[in-house]
Amino acid sequence: MANKKKNEKSGSNSSAKFTFWVIGLVVVCIAAFIFLGNHNKKQENTEANTIDYSNQPYLGEKNAPVSIIEFGDYKCPNCKNFATNVVPIIEKELVDTGKAKFYFMNDSFINTDSIRSAKFAESVFKELGNETFWKFHELLYKKQPNDSKYEKMDVFTEEFLINTLKEVASDKDVDKVVKNFQSKDSDAAWDKDMKYAEKLGVTGTPTIFVNGEMFKGQTIDDLKNMVDNAAKGKKNE
Repeated sequence: MANKKKNEKSGSNSSAKFTFWVIGLVVVCIAAFIFLGNHNKKQENTEANTIDYSNQPYLGEKNAPVSIIEFGDYKCPNCKNFATNVVPIIEKELVDTGKAKFYFMNDSFINTDSIRSAKFAESVFKELGNETFWKFHELLYKKQPNDSKYEKMDVFTEEFLINTLKEVASDKDVDKVVKNFQSKDSDAAWDKDMKYAEKLGVTGTPTIFVNGEMFKGQTIDDLKNMVDNAAKGKKNE
């Protein structure tokens, strides 16, 4: 489990920021549809699916009864907002309380940067483990350019990714990751995520699933209720 500093939020402020993310998601998805036009996936049935969570980065206790997944893209502005403002709320309300584990899976659709950074992050996870992955993951979102003009430009070059990793890992560890990345040893892990995104009917990022079922609520309370219901269903199995 990654050892991270927790960002304390008040209850009312948490709900406001969570709702803001949902509203923002609609705007970003519309923008992606108009300007990118390359993420038109067929909407599929989102009822609970069997998911292999092994070898996936996660936050939380191993024995937590419920699994939450975020499908994200490192070039997606709304994913940056989600990572900065919403994930800390989920950690405080659901992960730190032992109710759920929080997973990140890739749905790389914006441009070549999206794929390159996702595969590099997979190499970080494979070579350096869960804790360093989350450090790199957070840093990569912090470094995402705020100007939308960079969305379709190559910014996350291999050199950029290597230099970013050097901020949280030793030169020796960075060399291990680069070797893994250049030999494409972690491409299969990225491909696994992309196939799950297709299977589950993901049509925008970030998209959240609770035990394989798509989250369609608007507040942190909606998510908490969904997690509680999923835990009860698991106990009744």
